[in-house]
Amino acid sequence: MKSSLKSIVNQVLGLSAPERALVAEQLLLSLQSPDRDTDALWAEEAEARIDAYERGELEAVSVNEVFGKYYKN
Repeated sequence: MKSSLKSIVNQVLGLSAPERALVAEQLLLSLQSPDRDTDALWAEEAEARIDAYERGELEAVSVNEVFGKYYKN
């Protein structure tokens, strides 16, 4: 590892946990490239679901009901 990289890593490790989490999040985001086609498809799907809800064709579900399927007490 280059000395400059070691220095950066040591500086980051000296940060508080929340600060390190922020650095980690920003680094991970920098590795992702936007996919405009996928973003457009998700936007289209979201609009279709909103329209269906407004027409009464789709019911809202509480967050407790959604997560209750995955987190059993």
